[in-house]
Amino acid sequence: MPGPFVVTGLIGRKRDGGELRQDEIAWLIAAYLAGEVDDAQMAALLMAGVIQGFSVQEAVALTEAFVASGDRVDLGGLHGPTVDKHSTGGVGDGTTFVVAPLLAALGCQVAKLSGRGLGHTGGTLDKLESIPGFTVDLAADRFRDQVNDIGLAVAAATGDIVPADKRLYALRDVTGTVASPALIASSVMGKKLAGGAQHVLLDVKVGDGAFMPDDAQGIALAKLCVSIGNAAGRRTGAVVSDMSQPLGDAIGNALEVALAVETLRGEREGRFRRLCLDLAASALELTGVPADAATQRAREALEDGRALERFRRLVEAQGGDPRVVDDPWSVLPRAPVVRTWSPGDGVIARIGCRRLGELAGQLGAGRRRQGDRVDPAVGLELTARVGDAVSAEEPVVRIHARSDADADAIVSELAQVVAVQDEPTDPVELVHARVGVG
Repeated sequence: MPGPFVVTGLIGRKRDGGELRQDEIAWLIAAYLAGEVDDAQMAALLMAGVIQGFSVQEAVALTEAFVASGDRVDLGGLHGPTVDKHSTGGVGDGTTFVVAPLLAALGCQVAKLSGRGLGHTGGTLDKLESIPGFTVDLAADRFRDQVNDIGLAVAAATGDIVPADKRLYALRDVTGTVASPALIASSVMGKKLAGGAQHVLLDVKVGDGAFMPDDAQGIALAKLCVSIGNAAGRRTGAVVSDMSQPLGDAIGNALEVALAVETLRGEREGRFRRLCLDLAASALELTGVPADAATQRAREALEDGRALERFRRLVEAQGGDPRVVDDPWSVLPRAPVVRTWSPGDGVIARIGCRRLGELAGQLGAGRRRQGDRVDPAVGLELTARVGDAVSAEEPVVRIHARSDADADAIVSELAQVVAVQDEPTDPVELVHARVGVG
């Protein structure tokens, strides 16, 4: 471990707008894990950095320190290009279930370590576990062998992957230091770099339902993440996409799996399908495929059923019931109460994306705190988007609830979440910017 350094001196320099060197940051993170720097000192340094800002070089150094704090996944020797896709989180975002099989069907090796949901954003692992029998806890050898065999595995990250980030994030959460682009980027990229893939595509969300509220902040985060990845020798790109309204028609664990399967089966159109194809093509482009060819190959793999078959192999390999591919609702859990709601006649003018995610969580689809149980059956379906004309006779929201009382509580909120107007309004653009792709 480099150093030692005087921690109060580092805090003071950061407080006054100075920059910390790579060796100083490496020492700080290692000393914090070892207990030589305490929570109060690290919180003070984080707050100084949030106020003064961290440089790109500091973000790169922090990411390197995160990766060095734990294990790394060794993907060397796999027979195709290794690819990872990461979303910064949102509402109704189950793109992994379409994009990962698409990439595997196109010859990529997708070794994806995912997490669980917290707050208004859903978790990939929770959604997959709504498939009966599906396990996300894979030993390292099994994880690697499965990727080598079918080109795809989705598993829970162990506590030995970037432990410094987990420890630091818990401190940031209780000290008001989450909202820092450099800290967010280092957290995201630390996990991606430790995951071992040589090609990393980021889906950076912007809007009401995302951590980045507007394009400027989203693009800045995307550029920083791409800089960190490229500095580490990984081919990295980013798509900045809209989260001012839910991405897919479903918000909830089993509901989102069903949507993904129906998309893979060619039974769904719309924003979700379009973004899945865009992300798959962008990731393929990072591996060296020209953009036009990548778009065509992704569309063909979705339309000819190769991606669907790869998803079936994923489910089978991880112990899930493969009948979910043929008839999702023959195996997925259903909520006992389904209620419909409409805002009346007009054109959809606004959808409170974050609030819809919170309401799905209120039904039991998400967690308020780590350790809470999720109900895989409950959630919301949204059948219209901003700019769509609707009538009072057509349901715009379907509520999947555990009880009538739960459904009533959601209905009482929806008029403040989904608004209509008489005048036409333009639909919202799906992709706002690209960094390093397209």
